[in-house]
Amino acid sequence: METFSSIECFVRSAEVGSFAEAARRLSLTPAAVGKNVAGLEARLGVRLFQRSTRRLTLTEAGQRFLDEVAGSFQTIQHALANLASAQGQPAGTLKVSMGTVFGRLYIVPLLAEFLQRYPAIVPDWHFDNRQVDLIGQGFDAAIGGGFELPQGVVARKLTPAHRVLVAAPGFLARHPLIGTPADLQEMDGILIRSPQTGRVRAWPLTHRDQSQSPLNLRVRMTMSDSEAACAAAEQGLGVALVSLPFAVPYLQAGSLVRVLPDWYVDDGSISLYYAEHKLMPGKTRAFVEFIIEQFARQGLAQRFSAV
Repeated sequence: METFSSIECFVRSAEVGSFAEAARRLSLTPAAVGKNVAGLEARLGVRLFQRSTRRLTLTEAGQRFLDEVAGSFQTIQHALANLASAQGQPAGTLKVSMGTVFGRLYIVPLLAEFLQRYPAIVPDWHFDNRQVDLIGQGFDAAIGGGFELPQGVVARKLTPAHRVLVAAPGFLARHPLIGTPADLQEMDGILIRSPQTGRVRAWPLTHRDQSQSPLNLRVRMTMSDSEAACAAAEQGLGVALVSLPFAVPYLQAGSLVRVLPDWYVDDGSISLYYAEHKLMPGKTRAFVEFIIEQFARQGLAQRFSAV
């Protein structure tokens, strides 16, 4: 009978392609991980990895073995985690990725209530505007928009991802004749450059009646972050196209107002992502249900809708 630790070392090494990285995630030494895998290979009588100085690669036998054991291994691991929960309550380190500003504005304020409800959970929250490898990097969940949905990951929609045009009241006082999308052609624009591709996307504007129009703003400057674009627009530097959740505090304070309020850009959804398991760890289930509950209670989907 193979030990659980040997199979765990094999599965983690296969996931990340490195004994050293697997060792870091398992809080072991690379030598211990390599020894466990070598012992497993010796007992099975097959080579599971092709080893090189750069990366581990599964052999045909190794891939077949991984396909057979990975699902059962995860089920056992999650069962152990749930059984080990403090007094039957969800427990353990909760590793979550979320956008920097979105997380700070809308998720971090929920932390006190979440920990009061689940005191045995230890948040390990990562703030990054880039998509993460949910399974490969060991995240329990992620919050964001525009994620590719790999096999084994599910998405629960939290809110529409709408972008809106905003400007400072003083700027609009100097440019009072913005009544149609065509009027934007002569306006200084503060546009968003994708941090992933480096390109400024050509967004179409959508009207409340679902008709569309091209968005043609004269580029005055570009930013890679909607919150920074809001701060620039607040100074009266132009019309900014920004994600609505980032604009909400400025709109509520009156330092920015919407331009062409019947028009917006539809950028999909902001969703909660997590790995699909027959037996979801209690800490992950608690977080998913809590976030969905809070978004419904606070009406955030309605606040983030431009329609």
